[in-house]
Amino acid sequence: MSIKDNLERVRDRIARAAFSKGRDPSDILLVAVSKTVEPERILEAVEAGVTDLGENRVQEARSKIEALGRIARWHLIGTLQRNKAKYAVKLFDMIQSVDSVALVQELEKRAAKEEKRVEVLVEVKTSFEETKHGVEPAHVEELVKEILQKEHLVFKGLMTIAPYVDDPELARPYFRQLRVLRDQLEEKGIPVEHLSMGMSNDFEVAIQEGATMVRIGTAIFGPRFYS
Repeated sequence: MSIKDNLERVRDRIARAAFSKGRDPSDILLVAVSKTVEPERILEAVEAGVTDLGENRVQEARSKIEALGRIARWHLIGTLQRNKAKYAVKLFDMIQSVDSVALVQELEKRAAKEEKRVEVLVEVKTSFEETKHGVEPAHVEELVKEILQKEHLVFKGLMTIAPYVDDPELARPYFRQLRVLRDQLEEKGIPVEHLSMGMSNDFEVAIQEGATMVRIGTAIFGPRFYS
């Protein structure tokens, strides 16, 4: 199937998951994850209606953005090392993987130098997997408040990556935990616009648990082949 056909199928699945909980599908932003995808195929996705693209690595994203330009909003969804912060603030419209006070301080310094305001999400480690990154749930509020004090960072919400499981239902508790954290922040007067959670294998469950942003790659671009 073509990328356009895949997108139509994904959008239909998003709509059905939203309707199952009485939600409006237009409230859910689709971020097409374009890591390892060639610029020509990324352009095909944008021409089919994709407005937001997600990349895992700064270096790979830089070459694509240089080749394609600002054809969509670019999101950094992979782990960000502090020594790459100066590049990240130049390249990305949103950084979804903020996970420490030290990174917040570095991003603020770099964004101030660029005279740019950067939207950020706090990545939360909702599982015990060693391969997963993010701030521990108990420290989310502390990190969010640190961001709110910064002039050049705009706190937009929370992000998490659930463990990969064969049965998407097994991912539900991790998504629910992020929703509970959002509710706790909002009870304290801190608005949370986005919950970024759910990927190709589990995004329907994530939407049922309140996702406002889903990060989908394989279901749009097909299986990835790593060198």
